[in-house]
Amino acid sequence: MNTEKKRELLTFTFLALVLVPVLAVIVVAGFGFAVWMVQLVAGPPGPPAA
Repeated sequence: MNTEKKRELLTFTFLALVLVPVLAVIVVAGFGFAVWMVQLVAGPPGPPAA
């Protein structure tokens, strides 16, 4: 196996096993935080209290 193939495999492994899961967690956590902040300011969803 030449060096270019090894480097390509290492890069793919890093992307697939480290970077993509970390980015997915960051995106989901960021969305959850945004929803939390909106609800903190505007109140929970639903009809207004009578």
